[in-house]
Amino acid sequence: MREILIRNADLILTMDDQGGKFGRELTGADILLRRGVIAGIGPGLKSDGEIIDATGCLVTPGLVNTHHHLYQSLTRAVPGAQDALLFGWLQALYPIWARFGPEEMRVSAQVGLAELALSGCTLSSDHLYLFPNGARLDDTIEAAREVGLRFHPTRGAMSIGESDGGLPPDALVEEEAAILEDCIRVVDRFHDASEGSMLRVGIAPCSPFSVSRELMRDAALLARDKGVMLHTHLAENDEDIAYSLEKFGVRPGQYAEELGWTGADVWHAHCVKLDAGEIGLFARTRTGVAHCPCSNCRLGSGIAPLRAMRDAGVPVGLGVDGSASNDGASLIEEARQAMLLQRVALGADRMSAREALFIATRGGAEVLGRTDTGLLSGGKRADIAIWDMSGVEAAGSWDKAALLLAGPHKVRDLFVEGRQVVRDYHLTTLDLPRLLERQNALARALMA
Repeated sequence: MREILIRNADLILTMDDQGGKFGRELTGADILLRRGVIAGIGPGLKSDGEIIDATGCLVTPGLVNTHHHLYQSLTRAVPGAQDALLFGWLQALYPIWARFGPEEMRVSAQVGLAELALSGCTLSSDHLYLFPNGARLDDTIEAAREVGLRFHPTRGAMSIGESDGGLPPDALVEEEAAILEDCIRVVDRFHDASEGSMLRVGIAPCSPFSVSRELMRDAALLARDKGVMLHTHLAENDEDIAYSLEKFGVRPGQYAEELGWTGADVWHAHCVKLDAGEIGLFARTRTGVAHCPCSNCRLGSGIAPLRAMRDAGVPVGLGVDGSASNDGASLIEEARQAMLLQRVALGADRMSAREALFIATRGGAEVLGRTDTGLLSGGKRADIAIWDMSGVEAAGSWDKAALLLAGPHKVRDLFVEGRQVVRDYHLTTLDLPRLLERQNALARALMA
């Protein structure tokens, strides 16, 4: 791989440990990329390799997405689900998702990951919990390789259908023995725990209302035996809390703790309704949270206690959630929404633009167990976003670091492991217009 020098950036936000709460802020500096890592950062660097001029630009670590359902990019703005709460929303969409197959999974994942890349994301998780008509986790893994993003897919599952008192239709649930067997298969085949890994795999039963207590416990035991992370939905809205109290006699946090679902190898999506005791539990155990503000707004779930979680020491990252509940997958817009919601709930001084960007970068990397990305420092992976601050969005801005207050929502250039995935606002790894044409054809077939 050829050496690359990103030269003369107006400002570099490092998110490292060397300066201030959110790292050093370097003006007029350069970054040298060599063999997938950052070989140098500072002013006046030299290279015989490719030169990327960053004059007028802000450079940040690549953004990190800690929760997504990539397949849902095929079901945006579906009538009947547009104005429903979580459980009704799911019930409207399950019959559509039941008609998916391997191509729908692969194409929708490509589109979702392309959208993330164009919003500055270099590392994304994915929570795939339904596998109709021969679809497999392998389909999304193939898509991520083609797009070129660092990927942390999770093998999800649903095992309790409507006939057994669960929410999903029986056609979308699986036998629990088969679920665990396939979890073993995908971990053994794909998981790479090494430094700089492009692909790690997690185990992720969908939610406490779609799998049994036994599967939750067995999944935790299996994940620890295999050395992989655990993920699920938790405490998403009032219906979720009521279900937990009725079915299990405890709040979601206690249910998670009883079944081994706390610890630094666990992260939960949403957590909108965590109470003070649950926040304390997650802080003590270093249990991570994927905060999904746009989806929480779209479904009317509420405003998650992000400020309280951060102050207590809970590891928190951002997630765009699925495009059927967010209708988009822009991680930079997600970061802005996270900041704005804490301000409207608690006051304008309770979440700065810098802190929200930290959560979107290093915060997310830490939730996913990554110390090798999410920050810009010598020896770390070359996952880098370049934002052109010379456009109309930032015209007149006094502070380029305040990207979330006044700045572009599309990245100019994006590097993953030192490979340029976005160049001058265009994806370099796929023919995006052709991909979108296929995506829309698949959507029309589902509508029909």
